[in-house]
Amino acid sequence: MLSVFFYNNLSRECFYEDVRPPLISGNNNKKIIERNADPETLLLFYLRKGLRLSGTKYGCGIGGCGACTVMISTYEPTSKKIMHYPANSCLLPICSLHGSAVTTVEGVGSTKTRVHPIQERLAKCHGSQCGFCTPGMVMSMYALLRNHPDPSMEQITAALDGNLCRCTGYRPIIDTYKSFAGETACCQLRGTGQCCLDKEEDVCSSSDKGNQMRSDLCSPEEFQPIDPTQEFIFPPELMRMAQEQQKRTLVFHGGRTTWISPTNLRELLELKAMYPKAPLVVGNTSVGLEMKLDGVHHPVIIHPTRIPDLHVVNNTNNGLVIGAACCLAQLRDILMKVVPELPEEKTKIFRALLQPLKTLAGEQIRSLASLGGHIVSRGSTWDLNPVLAAGNSVLSLASKDGTRQIPLNDRFLAGYENADLKPKEIIVSVLIPYSKKNDFVSAFRQAERRKNAVSVVNSGMRVLFKPNTDIIMDLNILYGGIGPTTVSAKKSCQRLIGRQWNEQMLDEACKLVLGEISLSPSAPGGKVEYRRTLLVSFLFKFYLEVLYGLNKMFPARYPDLSKKNMSALGAFHSEAPQGMQTYQDVNPAQPPQDPVGRPIMHQSGVKHATGEAVYCNDIRAVDEELFLAVVTSSRAHAKIVTIDVSEALKVPRVVDVVTAEDVPGKNGTEDEQAYAKDEVICVGQIVCAVVAESAVQAKRGVEKVKIEYEDLEPILTIEDAIKHNSYFGKEKKIEQGNIEEGFKSADEIIEGEIHIGGQEHFYLETNSVLVVPRGEDNEMDVHVSTQDAARVQELVASALDVQSSKIMCHTKRVGGAFGGKVTKPAFFAVVAAVAANKTGRPIRFTLERDEDMLITGGRHPFYGKYKVGFTNDGRITAADIESYINAGCTLDESELVIDYVVLKTDNAYKIPNLRVRGRACKTNLPSNTAFRGFGFPQSGLFTESWIATVATQTGLPHEKIREINMYKGANLTPFKEELDATNLVKCWKECMEKSEYYSRKTAVEEFNKQNYWKKKGIAIIPMKFSVGFNATLYHQAAALVHIYTDGSVLVTHGGIELGQGIHTKMLQIASRELKVPLSYVHLCETSTITVPNAIVTAGSIGSDVNGKAVQNACQILRKRLEPIINKNPKGKWEDWITEAHQQSVSLSATGYFRGYVANMNWDTGEGQAFPYFVFGAACSEVEIDCLTGDHKNIRTDIVMDACFSINPAVDIGQIEGAFVQGVGLYTMEEIKFSPEGEQYTLGPDAYKIPAVCDVPEQFRVYLLPNSRNPIAIYSSKGIGEAGLFLGCSVFFAIWDAVAAVRKERGLTGTFTLNSPLTPERIRMACADNFTEMIPKDKPGTYKPWAIDIA
Repeated sequence: MLSVFFYNNLSRECFYEDVRPPLISGNNNKKIIERNADPETLLLFYLRKGLRLSGTKYGCGIGGCGACTVMISTYEPTSKKIMHYPANSCLLPICSLHGSAVTTVEGVGSTKTRVHPIQERLAKCHGSQCGFCTPGMVMSMYALLRNHPDPSMEQITAALDGNLCRCTGYRPIIDTYKSFAGETACCQLRGTGQCCLDKEEDVCSSSDKGNQMRSDLCSPEEFQPIDPTQEFIFPPELMRMAQEQQKRTLVFHGGRTTWISPTNLRELLELKAMYPKAPLVVGNTSVGLEMKLDGVHHPVIIHPTRIPDLHVVNNTNNGLVIGAACCLAQLRDILMKVVPELPEEKTKIFRALLQPLKTLAGEQIRSLASLGGHIVSRGSTWDLNPVLAAGNSVLSLASKDGTRQIPLNDRFLAGYENADLKPKEIIVSVLIPYSKKNDFVSAFRQAERRKNAVSVVNSGMRVLFKPNTDIIMDLNILYGGIGPTTVSAKKSCQRLIGRQWNEQMLDEACKLVLGEISLSPSAPGGKVEYRRTLLVSFLFKFYLEVLYGLNKMFPARYPDLSKKNMSALGAFHSEAPQGMQTYQDVNPAQPPQDPVGRPIMHQSGVKHATGEAVYCNDIRAVDEELFLAVVTSSRAHAKIVTIDVSEALKVPRVVDVVTAEDVPGKNGTEDEQAYAKDEVICVGQIVCAVVAESAVQAKRGVEKVKIEYEDLEPILTIEDAIKHNSYFGKEKKIEQGNIEEGFKSADEIIEGEIHIGGQEHFYLETNSVLVVPRGEDNEMDVHVSTQDAARVQELVASALDVQSSKIMCHTKRVGGAFGGKVTKPAFFAVVAAVAANKTGRPIRFTLERDEDMLITGGRHPFYGKYKVGFTNDGRITAADIESYINAGCTLDESELVIDYVVLKTDNAYKIPNLRVRGRACKTNLPSNTAFRGFGFPQSGLFTESWIATVATQTGLPHEKIREINMYKGANLTPFKEELDATNLVKCWKECMEKSEYYSRKTAVEEFNKQNYWKKKGIAIIPMKFSVGFNATLYHQAAALVHIYTDGSVLVTHGGIELGQGIHTKMLQIASRELKVPLSYVHLCETSTITVPNAIVTAGSIGSDVNGKAVQNACQILRKRLEPIINKNPKGKWEDWITEAHQQSVSLSATGYFRGYVANMNWDTGEGQAFPYFVFGAACSEVEIDCLTGDHKNIRTDIVMDACFSINPAVDIGQIEGAFVQGVGLYTMEEIKFSPEGEQYTLGPDAYKIPAVCDVPEQFRVYLLPNSRNPIAIYSSKGIGEAGLFLGCSVFFAIWDAVAAVRKERGLTGTFTLNSPLTPERIRMACADNFTEMIPKDKPGTYKPWAIDIA
C-alpha cells in the first residue's frame, strides 16, 4: 500500500486508516493510504480522478507547460532537512511519493477557507485570463517562497521557466510576483515602472494633459502580507516514518509493472543483477516520456532515490564528486555555492556547466531530473553531456561484481561497448574535475527559445595550453544536436595540438571540424545548413573567449580584443519584464458604484488562482460514464480498405468500437465528416473511436485497431495546390483605380514573394466533451469546451437525427481558444454523442495534447506574390497582389479567412491603384481554421514586407515610407467602405512620441557602428484592424436576465468566456444598467437552454454585441421597475424588487441586439464589410546575435485606440496577450510536416510558444484618450484580436538589425525574410565567412526531413 499526505483546504483534518504496509503520502493536510498503488499511475491522474482534486490541470502530459505543477515535500533523515520543490505531476509515478507530502493548489488556499496572498495578488493584478495555467503559476511561486521567503527577481523568473501561458503575455504575472521579491528593486505594480509603495507621480505626456490618465490597474495597498507561519508544517508522522523505514525495501505491484525502492547500494546492485533491463528511475523525466510517447513497457522499475551513496556531494583533491541521483536543480545550487568559494582557476568547468543549468528545461524538470539520468539517457541535445565530456569528467560505476571508473567521453556518449556501462552496472557518482590555470572551458547552446527548450545545437569546448603560452596541449570539442548522440571532433583536435591560438589555427580548425563532423541533408530535425553553421560559429566564439581570457591572464603578452570581436562574447540574458499601462480614468462625476470603465478584476480570477474554477474535464465523474479515445488516420490520402476492431474488443474493459456506420443521422456536414468513411484525406482524421471503462483501457484498445489503406497521391503544399489547380471556392478579388496606369506612373517597380508559416492555437485546455444521455425523449446534455455552443447543438442533433431542442449544450468557461474552438468541438461532440447513443451511457472525451495538435489544424500558412510600383520619393502608385492560404483538407473557415486576407491587405495604407486576389488551397493536411486575427496577421505582415522593400529600394527611412502612404482623414477603403483615419494618425504620432523613436533610432545606429557581431534594430508599425464579420447575422445577440426576490440578479447571454473577460464586462454592464452593486449580479454558464441560436464568440465582437443584448434586457427590467422606484425613491433595491413581485411585475427579461449592419458584394467588390475599425501602432527594439541568430526583445511601446474601455485591465490584458502571441507567430512558432504529410510538432517539446524570457524587457501599453465609437456599447471597441498583428513590430525590428548586418558586410540591395523569423532564419540572413564555408546541398538531390507547406 502507498501512503501520502496531501495538502488541500477541502478539509483541515487528517484522516487515518488501519492498513497493511502502505505507500504513504501527504496532500493538502490529508493522509492518503493507497492499498493498490500501481507504478504506472501518474500523480496528475491520481489527483484528478482518484482524489477528485481538479485544480491541478492536464496541459501537455510531458512536463512542458507547467499546468500540472504541484509542490513535493520530503524529509531527509540523515541531514534532518525538509526539502520543497515544484514538480510536474504528469510525470510523477505515485509510487515515487511514498513518504512525501504533496501540496496542490487547493492546499495553498481556497475561497472556503483563506485565499493565499499569492492567489489573491495574482487575481487582483489581472494575472489570469482563461485561468487554465494559473494553478501551475501559483504552485511554482509557492514552492519558491517555501524555500526562499525573500527571493530575488532572478529566482522568481527562473521559477516560472517551466510555466507557459497563452493568454496574458506574462507581464501581469511577473509584476504580481515582483511584490514578493526580497531585493529593493521596485515591484512596479503602480503600472508606471514605480514601486506600489512609492508616491504616484504624473506619468502623462504633453498630449495627456487634462485627460485624467491613470496607470494603476490594481491596488497593492489592499494586499494581505505573506505570513510563513500560516503555511502547513511537514507532517511529523512522515518524519517518523522516514526514520523508521530507512532500511525497509518498498515494493509495489501493479497490473503490469513492479516498482522496487531499495535502501542501500548493495541491495540496488543485487536488484540490477537480477533485473539487468530494469531502468533506474529518479525523476521519470526520460523513462516516463519513453513510456508515454513510444509505448515502452518495463515489467520492473527500480527507484533508487533513498540510497545515500547516490546523493553524495564531496570536494576532493581532484574535483567535485556528485551523486548520480542528485537532481539538476541541486547541482546548479551546489555549483553556485562552490564557485565563489574556490579559486577562479579551479572553477572554469563549473562555471561552464552553470550556463546550461540555468536554461535547461523548467524548474519543475530541473527539480526532478537526475544528473545520472541526464548522462545515461545520452540525448543528443542534452546540454550538460558535451560540457562534462569536454571537462574530462569521470563516472564511478558499480555492479555486484565490483566497482570501476570510466571517462565520460565521446565514446561513452556514443554507446561504444567497451566504453559503456555493462547491463548490470549503474552510475554511482560523477567526478567533475577542477580546471587548471591554463585551462579554458566554454559551453554553448542555441535553442528555439532561450529557456525550457532543447537545443538545436549545443557544445562543450576545452583547451589546455602549455604553461604561460598559447600553444595547445590538449583540446576537446564536442557537439550535441548533430547526430543521434553527442559527437566529438577528436581528429580535428589531435591535428591542432601544438598549434598556437591564432587566426591561422582558427581557419584550419573550422575546415577540420566541418570535414570531420558531417550532417546529412535529410537529418532528423532539419535546419541542416544552420546546424552546420553553428558548428563553426560556436568554435569562433570559443576562440574569442579564450583570447579574452589569455589577455586577462597575460595583458602584456596578449592584446585586448578589438571592439569588433568583443561584441561576439556572451549570450543574451533575459531581464524581468517591466511594464507600464496607461489609460483614461472615468469621469469624476461617475458614481463610485458604477463599475463601467474601471479595471475590475476578472469575474473568476480568484477561482482561477485557487483551482476552484471548473472546466469541462473537471466536471465530476458521472455514474456509468465511459471514456472515449479515437483512432486517427496515419495516411495523408488513402482509401480505407478494412477496419479490423476484433483485437480491440478483446482488451479488458473495452465496451465497444464506434465507426461511421453507427451514426444514425448525418455524419458531420457536407464539407467534413465526423468519422471518416471510405477515404481519409489527411493524417489525423478520425476514423473510429474506442470506448472503455477507463481512459487507459480505451487507449490500449486504440492500439489494437488495424486499418488497411490503399494510398492515393496527396497534395500537401501551396505550390502543389497551385500546380494541380486544387482550390476551395472561387477566386476573391477587390480592385480600385487603374493598375496599368499606376505602374506606368511609377519611377520603379519591384516584384517579390513571401512565405508565412502557420501557427498552433496551443490553448492550455485541450478539447474536451462530456456527453450525458438523459434517458428519456432522446434528450442529451453536452458539456463542451467551445466557442460556438449552437453549432455543437446543431451538429449533434443532426448526427443523432433528433430535434435541436433535445440537445442541451453547456459551457461554463473555456481554457483558451483563440479561434481553435469554433468548428472542431462540434465534430468532437458528434463523435462522443454517437458513442453515447450507441452504448446508452455517458461518454467523456478529452484529447491529449499531441492528439489535439494533430487533429485540429491552426492558422493558415500563407504565400504571397507582389508587384509594386512607386515614385522616387516613396509614394506607392500601384500594387498587384496575389495571396494564397493552405486551407487543408476541408473548407472549415477558409473561405472567410481568404475573404479577410483580401479585404484587409491594405492595412493602414492608401494605395490609389490596387488589385488583390486570393485563393484558398485545398490540400491533404488537417483543416486549418479560425485563429485570432483571422487572416489579417498574414496579409498585414505581407503588406509591411513590401512596404519595407520599397523603403530599402528608395534608400528612405522605413517610417517615412509608412507615413507618406498612410491613410489620413476621411477616406474610402478599396471596397468603398467609409473610413475616418484621424485616430490612425493620432496613434502613429503618439507612438512616435511615447517610444522616443527618433532618439532611440539614433542610439541603435550608434550601437551598430560599435558592434560587429551583435546588432540592434528598431521598427514602428501602424495598424488598421477591421472588427467583426462581413455579414449582419453574425452580429446578432441575445441575453436573459432574471431578478430574484432577494434582489440578486442572474445574467445569461450567448457569449462564451474564453479568458477574454466577456462575463466580467457583462456583469459591469448589468450593474450599471440596473444601478445595483456588482456583488448583486451573478453569471452562471452559457447554455443553449437559456439563450438559443447564439452566434459564435469570435471576431473581437463578443463583448460588443452581447453587451448590447444584456443592456437591452436590463433596460427593459429597469423600465418595468420605474413606477415602483418613483413611488419610493429612497427605498432600497430589495424593497423595490419585493414590491414588484407583489404587484406581479415580471422580473425576467430577454434582451436582443439585431446586429451591426455589414455586407460585402464580391461581384462588385464593394460593401460595408465591417462595423468599425480599431487603430493602433507599435514600436519595438531588439538585439540580435549575428553568430547564432538569437534575439532579445528589449522594448515595446503600443498605442491602441480602444475608445472608452469598459474594463481597462481586461482590454490591456488582451492587447498584451495578443501581442506576445503575435511575437510567437512572427519569430518562433514553427509547424513542421514530413514529406508524407505527418505533423512533427505535436507538443511543447517540439513546438515553442513564447515564455517569460520572450517578453520585452520594457513593455508599455497606452490607450488613446478622448476617443469614441458611437455605434458600440458605451462607445467602446473590441480589441481582443488587434494586438496580435502588432507583434510584427518585433519582426521588422529584427529585419532592421539584419539589414544593418548585411549593409556592413557589403550585401546591398533588397532582401526578403520569411516568417517566422527563427534563430535559423536570422543567422542565415546574417551572411558571413562562416555561412559561406559550410557545405551546401542542392535542392532536389535529397529527401528533406520536413517540407515547407506555405
